[in-house]
Amino acid sequence: MTLLGLIIRIAIAAGLLTGADYLLKQKKPEWAKLDKWWLTLLQNFCGALFIFSGYVKAIDPKGTAYKMEQYFGEFETHFFGFLKPLFVTLAEYALLFSLIFIILEIILGVMLIIGYQRKFTAWLFLFIVVFFTMLTGFTYLTGYVPQDVNFFSFGQWGAYEKTNMKVTDCGCFGDFLKLEPKVSFFKDVALLIPAILFIIFYSKKHVLFTKKIRNIIILVSTLLVTLFCFRNTYWGLPMQDFRPFKEGVNVREVRAAEDKAQADVQIYAYKLTNKASGKSVEIPYDEFMQKFSEYPKEEWEYEQLKTEPSMKATKISEMGITDNNGNEIVDALLGYDGYHLMGVAYKLYYTESQEKLMRQDTTFVTDTLLVDGFKDSFNLVQRIDTIIPKEYVKSTYNWNKKYAKYYTDKVNPVFEAAEKEGVKVYAVTKPYSNAQLDEYRHFIQATYPFFTADDILLKTIVRSNPGVVL
Repeated sequence: MTLLGLIIRIAIAAGLLTGADYLLKQKKPEWAKLDKWWLTLLQNFCGALFIFSGYVKAIDPKGTAYKMEQYFGEFETHFFGFLKPLFVTLAEYALLFSLIFIILEIILGVMLIIGYQRKFTAWLFLFIVVFFTMLTGFTYLTGYVPQDVNFFSFGQWGAYEKTNMKVTDCGCFGDFLKLEPKVSFFKDVALLIPAILFIIFYSKKHVLFTKKIRNIIILVSTLLVTLFCFRNTYWGLPMQDFRPFKEGVNVREVRAAEDKAQADVQIYAYKLTNKASGKSVEIPYDEFMQKFSEYPKEEWEYEQLKTEPSMKATKISEMGITDNNGNEIVDALLGYDGYHLMGVAYKLYYTESQEKLMRQDTTFVTDTLLVDGFKDSFNLVQRIDTIIPKEYVKSTYNWNKKYAKYYTDKVNPVFEAAEKEGVKVYAVTKPYSNAQLDEYRHFIQATYPFFTADDILLKTIVRSNPGVVL
C-alpha cells in the first residue's frame, strides 16, 4: 500500500458518504443540511482519513507510544533550559498520551462525518493538524541539521541529508504504512487547507441526525474506541499485526531475501548538478564511466540513480545482536537449527544512586642501590613516595522489584523448563555495561545470558517488556 493508493481509497469512501448525504437531503429531514457539496466531501474525506489513521494506531497503541518516546527524546536533545526535564517526564507518560491522541483522532473523524458541534470540531481539527505539522516538520527539518549541531543553530544547517534524521518515519499510520517525515510533513501541510476552510465555513458544514442522536454516537464511539485500545494494550497483543516480526514470519528467510534484493540493486545513471549554475544533467551509467573526468567533483554534485529493490528492507535487515564481548551474533542465532526462546526487554528499570568514597592514591619511586661487595652491581628497589587521599564516585543500581518479578515469576520458570527440553534460551536488552548486566542477572537469579541490541529494534520485535519470542 502506498500513500497515493490510500488517498484514492479514502477519497472513494468520502465520495460514497457524500452521495449518501445527498440522498438524505432529498428526503429533506430537518437534520440533513448539505449546503456546499465540496465542503461535505472535505468533511467526509478528512473524517474517514482520521478514522483510518486512528484505527491502524489503535490496534497497536504501544507502537505509537514508542514513536512518541522517540520524538520526546529528540526534543530533549534540541530544546534548551527548563524544557529538557519536561520532555523526560512526557516520555514516561508516552503510553497515556498515545491512548489519548488515538481516541481523540478517531472520535474527531466521527465528529466531522456527522457534523457534531461544527465550530468546536473545526477548531479542534485545526489544532490537531497544526500540532502534527509542527511534529513532522521538526523531524523533516532535522535532515538539514548535521550531527552534533543543535536544531536551533540555524547558521550551522547544511544540505539535506536523510541520514541526519533520528526519527525515520512519522508513525502517522503505525506499522501499516511507513511514511518518510518529508512526505508526512507535506501531507499535513495539505491538510491545513481543509482545516482553514472548516473554520471559515463552519456554519455551512453538513449536519446528520438530531442533536440527541449525535451525542449518543459520540458517547458510544468514545467508549468502544477506548475499550478497543485497552484490549490491544493491557489485555493482549495487537489484534492485527503489521510488524515485520509478526507471528509466522520466518525471520531467517526474510532477512536473506531482503539482503539479496538490496544486493541486486544497480546504478543505472548519474544525476549531476552544477554547483555554480544549479543546472542538472542525467547521464547513463556506462556513458558516465567513460567521461566522468569531464565532471570534476569540485564543480559538480553527484547523485546515483538506482533501480528499485524487488523487496523493501524492514527492521529484519537492520537486526543486530551483540554478545558481552561486542561480537555480532545475529547470524549465529538465526542459523541455529533447533528452537530457541528469546527474552526481549527494551529497557531494564532501575534508579541510580551515587556515593562519594575515599581511597588512598599511592605513588611509588624507584631507588638504585649498590650491592655490597660487587662492583658495578645494583638493585632496583621501590618505595612509597606519597599517599594522597582521593575522592571517587561509586554508582549503585537499585533495580525495580516489581519489574524484576516478571522474570522471577514468569520468564525464569519458562526458560528453566525449556532448557531441560533442550531449547536454547537467552535474553536481549538495550546496551548496558557488562557490570550492569551481570548485576541484574544476579538480582533476578537468571542462569541464561543477556545480549544487547538497539532498543528500537527490540520494541519492534514484540510489544511487551519483557516479552518472550519463540
